[in-house]
Amino acid sequence: MHIQQFKQHIEELFGEHLCKYDDQFGITNASNEHFHKIGYATNLTLETIEEAKKENVDMMITHHDAWEFLYGMEEACQTKLKEYNINHFWVHLPLDFVEFGTCTSLFHTIEIDEMITYSSYDEEELPGVGEYKNPLPFSKLVERVESKLGEKVKAWKNNDKDVKRVGIITGAGHSTDHIQAALDSGCDTYITGEKTLYTVQYAQFKKINLIVGSHTFTEIFGVESLVKRLQECDNSLEVVRLYEEHME
Repeated sequence: MHIQQFKQHIEELFGEHLCKYDDQFGITNASNEHFHKIGYATNLTLETIEEAKKENVDMMITHHDAWEFLYGMEEACQTKLKEYNINHFWVHLPLDFVEFGTCTSLFHTIEIDEMITYSSYDEEELPGVGEYKNPLPFSKLVERVESKLGEKVKAWKNNDKDVKRVGIITGAGHSTDHIQAALDSGCDTYITGEKTLYTVQYAQFKKINLIVGSHTFTEIFGVESLVKRLQECDNSLEVVRLYEEHME
């Protein structure tokens, strides 16, 4: 795929979200005008770049760019991408809020039956909401989330009901405001990728079940959804998921 074709496909897939969050995506390195193999991950790190090199990837797509507050990492990653001649594109908030993005992809992964609302941003981040037609035991949902994420999660059963309506903010959905928004939408269970003491305390106080996976692995399925759509645009593209450590 030519890099200009890639840019066009991104514009078509994300539409207005690119204008709304115009500083939340971009190509950070363009060593190759044409690329043939995409390696995708949640995070851009020296480790995921090394994985891309092992897999002979010439285009990396990640949800996060190297965080600027991890001092020196952004520069180190740029140096390594240039050394290995690997293109890199990242897309953060547009992927969080587009219809096929991180939240919706996690809902599909945990086999939700009906999407009620998509995750959105209106002065504050709001959770996506979905429902199971047949309520299931909380323990069953915990097992399902662990199986799909490939990691142990933290889980708090704070009511005696089976799980019916679920709210999700992938990644850093630890705010009590996020939990309150899920409650306002009638959710009995809330899933996210980070927690603080206050997350746990407020969920317990309000009697909403809480499941906390990792930031990385609650969001990887959104990146996967994007890459699959790009592959539909050009079926000659090879795609590989890059290894990331379960470190959170």
